[in-house]
Amino acid sequence: MTAVTGTSPRLLEALGLDIEPELLQLALTHRSYAYENGGLPHNERLEFLGDSILGRAVTVMLYLENPGLDEGELAKRRAGLVSTVALAEIARTIGLGEHILLGKGEMQTGGADKSSILADTLEAVFGATFLSAGSEAAEQLVLRLVRPLVDDPDRLGAALDPKTTLQEIAARRGAGVPVYVVAPSGPDHARVFTATVTVGNLVTETGVGSSKKQAEMIAALAACTALTKTRGRAASATAAK
Repeated sequence: MTAVTGTSPRLLEALGLDIEPELLQLALTHRSYAYENGGLPHNERLEFLGDSILGRAVTVMLYLENPGLDEGELAKRRAGLVSTVALAEIARTIGLGEHILLGKGEMQTGGADKSSILADTLEAVFGATFLSAGSEAAEQLVLRLVRPLVDDPDRLGAALDPKTTLQEIAARRGAGVPVYVVAPSGPDHARVFTATVTVGNLVTETGVGSSKKQAEMIAALAACTALTKTRGRAASATAAK
């Protein structure tokens, strides 16, 4: 993992905007890296700021676009869209993990793909965008990244409850009940769980988390995403005929 020098072109391209290099590097600096390098500043203050920006943007969007939904349903949808699981999926789609500056211990335990680290870093990027480009640009970035979840009922459902949604998708496709296998690894004080879920002969995906439940949720979300993509390709092929 190398430090950001000037800009990170692939990440900026995925984000679709420019962020001041120093702010971008700060957003990508995990506390484990900061502590191992003489107590550098890290991204937790930006994460705090970005969390607020995320919540406001999603809340306003849901309110304006869903006049028929009551407070309870709006709150449920917001919780799904700002959840660690949802934010981590978004982070993976833009390849955020490969750009995060991590300490050696976190790197060795797969920190670049840990949902908590991905979600926190994405929030820090929102915060950096706010400081670099202003509130409108930051909220537009939030909405652009969450929009695919909002527009796809299966993906939104997966963000809210990935295991239940995967079971529903599997049932619709006649694939039976998803089967999970979980394997722990690492020392007791830093246990990591890897879950593998298989949906008939349709898909097999894995997820890594700090608990069995979290690993299964991440694996289920990955499977939901994969099945949604195959559904989209099938629909496109049918339309082309």
